[in-house]
Amino acid sequence: MAAPHPWLKPAVLAGGLAPLGMLLLDWQQGTLGANPVERALNQLGLLALVFLVASLAVTPLKKLSGWTWPVRLRRMLGLFAFAYASLHLLTYVVLDQHFAWGTLLEDVAKRKFVTVGFAAWALMLPLALTSTNASVRRLGFPAWQRLHRLAYVAGALGVVHFVWRVKKDHTEPFLYGFVLLVLIALRVPGWRKEWRASRARAARAAAAPKVGNRSAQAE
Repeated sequence: MAAPHPWLKPAVLAGGLAPLGMLLLDWQQGTLGANPVERALNQLGLLALVFLVASLAVTPLKKLSGWTWPVRLRRMLGLFAFAYASLHLLTYVVLDQHFAWGTLLEDVAKRKFVTVGFAAWALMLPLALTSTNASVRRLGFPAWQRLHRLAYVAGALGVVHFVWRVKKDHTEPFLYGFVLLVLIALRVPGWRKEWRASRARAARAAAAPKVGNRSAQAE
């Protein structure tokens, strides 16, 4: 049976690439303002956060609406988030700091918003590398699922990075922080249920040999 909404992935792919195309066009035409590097940095960082939050909204949206089609987009949204975060980092390394590795290392060590932003990107790296079906099979779904919950930590660090980078009006970063908190709150009941089930399985596994030993002693 063909997947429903066959246009969905191509549409999201085109929608995800469109901001990058517009940014490159603005760069070529010189319409990014007085500081094009800073403008590019801001737009790429914002796009990374938007796609990351969108990927984290997939499961709550499925549970609240009963729709299954958002799940098909989660991987693509997550990879767009990582791609834009990497472009944000590359713009900083290449165009803003011109490969001045000493300054870059000093920034990561001393400037807290750079430290937090780099940590968010570093947490997203293993998620992008293990986004394939082969990785899910190799790690096992429970372990893969636990690993990919780092996306919430990366999202929180991304919001903090945004708050510390913005110098005046913090409305926009706080809005993303609020949305992220709502998404985490929606997931907490499921995580608690999963944690209790895991503890129950561990308790049963720990009790099983004792039962076996008592049976052996009785024989």
